[in-house]
Amino acid sequence: MKVGLLFGSFNPIHIGHLILANFMATNTDLDTVWLVVSPQNPFKPSNTLLHEFDRLQMVTLAIEDNPNLGVSNIEFSMPKPSYTIDTLTYLQEKYPSYEFVLIMGEDNLPLFPKWKNADRIMEYHQVYVYPRSGSVTTELPEMPNVRFVKAPILDISATFIRKSIKEEKSIRYLVPEAVAEYIQVHKLYQ
Repeated sequence: MKVGLLFGSFNPIHIGHLILANFMATNTDLDTVWLVVSPQNPFKPSNTLLHEFDRLQMVTLAIEDNPNLGVSNIEFSMPKPSYTIDTLTYLQEKYPSYEFVLIMGEDNLPLFPKWKNADRIMEYHQVYVYPRSGSVTTELPEMPNVRFVKAPILDISATFIRKSIKEEKSIRYLVPEAVAEYIQVHKLYQ
């Protein structure tokens, strides 16, 4: 099975994440896409992050009716901050018959060489890169495992959604209805 891995804090998950994940699952050679909830991104501050179990629950609610998508909390039991190479190594050991593909936004390419063991990621895994609004294309010299995928560009950010909630503005259609209800019931991001 060929599994695409879309890592993120999903703070909160929104339709941009879902459209991208579904597009990758249905318009590439991937069999499925797993949304990997990251407890702590090494490149992002943790002071605005909701608890990882709230974020996991919102992703679960968001994808529950889509058989093309899955959710993973694999990084919850790993040392924090989590590094992609460690997660990929662990997943490959746990699922030796699966092929894992890293799904990455084009805006991450300039930082990619700074990732822990970036060369090993490129050597052992394919990387599917999707366009991001405002990002500058970065050439990766002789990287045959990189594939650019023309996915739709949706300029929606979790930061915008959190700000809207704080300002008591509507987030309707920005997040799935079940996620909006979860946020409201648990009084998140206020």
